Amino acid sequence: MKQEARRLGFAAAGACPAVAPEGIDRFRRWLQAGYAGQMRWLPERAAAYDHPRHVLDGARSLLMLALNYRSTEPRPASTGQGRVSRYAWGPADYHDVIHERLRSLRQFHLALRPQAQVRGVVDTAPLLEREFARQSGLGWIGKNTLLLGKESGSWFFLAALLTDSELAYDEPFQADHCGTCRACLDACPTSAFPRPYVLDATRCISYLTIELREQVPRELRHGLGDWLFGCDVCQDVCPWNRHAPVTDDAAFQPLPASDPVDLGKLFELDDESFRARFRATPLWRARRRGLLRSAALILGNQGCASALPALARGLDDPEPLVRGACAWALGQLPVEAAAAAGRLLRERLERESDPEVRRELQAALQSSSDCPS
Repeated sequence: MKQEARRLGFAAAGACPAVAPEGIDRFRRWLQAGYAGQMRWLPERAAAYDHPRHVLDGARSLLMLALNYRSTEPRPASTGQGRVSRYAWGPADYHDVIHERLRSLRQFHLALRPQAQVRGVVDTAPLLEREFARQSGLGWIGKNTLLLGKESGSWFFLAALLTDSELAYDEPFQADHCGTCRACLDACPTSAFPRPYVLDATRCISYLTIELREQVPRELRHGLGDWLFGCDVCQDVCPWNRHAPVTDDAAFQPLPASDPVDLGKLFELDDESFRARFRATPLWRARRRGLLRSAALILGNQGCASALPALARGLDDPEPLVRGACAWALGQLPVEAAAAAGRLLRERLERESDPEVRRELQAALQSSSDCPS
């Protein structure tokens, strides 16, 4: 099974018994602390995480799998551009890529055991993948809560093949090689780690740009910097990623338009053109309104007068979420654009009916009036 997994492109494979995960109590405490935010499927399915049998009835074993996605180093983002997390640079959604390979691995398993019950999953089933990956010997869970390997770093996806067959199990990974290092904790732009090994997702840039369906809290907007979709900061600074392997997998090679992304062009996309460009990629998860919201916040953070036309267009967008973010961004523009931004904000306020957008417009007008002349 491991040999076939590597033939299919998985970088590592390890097996463990299907038992209650060691970290289940930590997971429950994490939910109780409210760190899941709007990811309601986590508390709603909390009981299902207790045991892999809730993913596959009769499960006896898990084959945990890692697939590398590090390709090239990111190109720097200039004014008017936004950064995308490495895993989302390519032309395909990693779920589709991995599920195709899991189907092939499942067929291989069934050729060996025709009567077996087998299921492959990729981060959508109620399974604590990192706990089982550690149990399978693939690495340790680092202070940034990601699985780390001494040779592999953390630039990889995790997947699992569950079976009611008994496999030859690997030894759990016992060591923690983070030591006294605090690089990931100290580098986080939004202070999303209340303490080592704990992530407050509600402050994480990946959550804010992908999972959050509302406006980004005002106190966290500047922390987004130029991140449009996801964030790699805690991985970029991790010493174990300095020599992480590079993949030549075509599915994860960056599209020129995704590394980085031209923000102004996003405001020209209607629903149909947005679907055509992003439907098969991970960026689809943020939906058009979420991506344009983040694009507006980045333009506000960059504070460049050249963003005025794009933000003016977004201020008339059908989506209140986009209009509100553009209002905030217009209030952040420099003094040379303040007069034009103020005019746009006042004109929009006269015809705006959404109460949340009205509040953003009023706050932006105040910010604009506070700019030194």
